[in-house]
Amino acid sequence: MIRVLVCDDQALIRAGFVTVFGLQPDLEVVGEASDGEAAVRAALRLRPDVVVMDIRMPLLDGIEATRRLAGPDVTDPMKVLVVTTFNLDGYVYEALRAGASGFLLKDARPAELIDGIRTVSRGEALLAPAVTRALVGRFGDRVRPSTAGRDERLDVLTAREIEVFRLIAEGLSNAEIAGALVISQETVKTYVSRILTKLALRDRVQAVILAHRTGLVV
Repeated sequence: MIRVLVCDDQALIRAGFVTVFGLQPDLEVVGEASDGEAAVRAALRLRPDVVVMDIRMPLLDGIEATRRLAGPDVTDPMKVLVVTTFNLDGYVYEALRAGASGFLLKDARPAELIDGIRTVSRGEALLAPAVTRALVGRFGDRVRPSTAGRDERLDVLTAREIEVFRLIAEGLSNAEIAGALVISQETVKTYVSRILTKLALRDRVQAVILAHRTGLVV
């Protein structure tokens, strides 16, 4: 069972999440929180497998709550999936910097949200394609494709790694990459780890930005 904590200040949305998650045989909602401070307290007490976190909440916003649960200074970070209405501002980038394992929008289909929880629980990062586009678009010049020709940094990657890298940059999850390339998810995880190591990248967010900057994807 994947133990889930639902954090959102809107009671109707919380109730909807709890209902949808409760219908899944492998998900168990172990708690709810209506503000950021309550979210942190509940997460530390319950130690869920995945925290579903809204951004705009009273007392403490979801970004700071995420940082306290999954940030770089946390000894035993939790897996946080940010699910929010807002995708066109700095919240996307800041939430991921704060340690969020994934970012989805509230207009996602229930099946996408459920799959997102499962993906994050496996230790994989997740970015909705719409969020990937918003993230890249937000940084304008910093991710503008180079006009100087092929970037030599990509020469360290094999042809197969380039394929995987391109799909990462398009916002696909490990499961979706596995399906597209007809390989196992374990093989994809190995490729992703190898790509990040070879390119000295911290996470998939940096990978997305580099792919767009080098013109690998547009």
